[in-house]
Amino acid sequence: MPPLAQALALFATARLVGVLVLAGTAWAGGKRPLALLGRSWDSLWYLGIAAHGYGRTQYFRTTVVHSDLAFFPLYPGLIRVVTTLTALSGGAAGLLVAWTAAAVAACGIYAIGARLHGRAVATALVVLWGLLPHSIVLSLAYTEPVLTAFAAWSLYAVLTGRWLWAGTLAALAGMSRPNGLAVAAAVLATAACEVWRRRGRVSHRLWTGAALAPVGWGGYVLWVGRREGDPLGGYFEVQRLWGSRFDFGAGSLRFVRHLLTHGDRFVFPMTMVVVAAAMLLYALLIADRAPLPLLVHSGVLLLIALGGSGFFECKPRFLLPAFPLLLPLARALVRTARARPWHAVLVVGALAGLSFAYGAYLVVIAHTPL
Repeated sequence: MPPLAQALALFATARLVGVLVLAGTAWAGGKRPLALLGRSWDSLWYLGIAAHGYGRTQYFRTTVVHSDLAFFPLYPGLIRVVTTLTALSGGAAGLLVAWTAAAVAACGIYAIGARLHGRAVATALVVLWGLLPHSIVLSLAYTEPVLTAFAAWSLYAVLTGRWLWAGTLAALAGMSRPNGLAVAAAVLATAACEVWRRRGRVSHRLWTGAALAPVGWGGYVLWVGRREGDPLGGYFEVQRLWGSRFDFGAGSLRFVRHLLTHGDRFVFPMTMVVVAAAMLLYALLIADRAPLPLLVHSGVLLLIALGGSGFFECKPRFLLPAFPLLLPLARALVRTARARPWHAVLVVGALAGLSFAYGAYLVVIAHTPL
């Protein structure tokens, strides 16, 4: 079996087992697994947009108004295409899109790992991504797999000098989620460094790719702003009314202080541990002198997760597209596997147990927004 196929098979096996554990937990609690996978939390908003377009708003109080304009259009658009071309329901179409995107993302992650550190590290990178504590999200009707698919292949295109592909894929990533901006930032930062290094003597492909990169994210933000009567600030007002805004981490620090002094549900301490681990892994990524586009992409995702207030429990999900953070772990796992194979097996087994159990807990038991 080719190395890429092996990595993809391991990833698919990990996610399949995770889904089976979730299904068993759901059945034990009298719940329907497919409904949980396809119609949980934000999935309902995406399905509504796919079926009826934008226009749904929920009013809770004057300072809390949830509008579907907070959700970017690419994923519901793909669901609409699938339901139009097939007999699938919205939930099934959402799962099909998400699962396909997760496989495409795994291939892109493998390609980056293989280019930088060889096939063994690439396989370990894909497996680790599939066994993150929040990797159950990759099996839900959510947008993270779509964003990660476009992000991985855009970053690979940057690493290989394919600027038109890099810019186009970054634009599509920007239409997937608000933090898709991180992909455009990586393309623009790398392009700027290339222009500086070559003293402006670069091809038109680089300029075009750099110009395309922020179009998806910026276009949707401006469209929402125009619709709301404030072209530059309308989208950010929509997010503010959801309780999400960038406050340089003040809201996150207040929530962490609350956790440390009063405690809370298991989801929140676990979130704090995951975010702290991400910060440590980013420091290791810098120490390893990872390529600039990977540093910028992961750094911007981490900055958005740390600096944004609201929905503290969602921060690990926001970091799922930051797969380069796992490169130091993947390299360490490969070294361990070569020196002490059973130690590596125990590490992967422990990660798998945590991922499967915590994923089932999140979706079936926790009753916490994902």
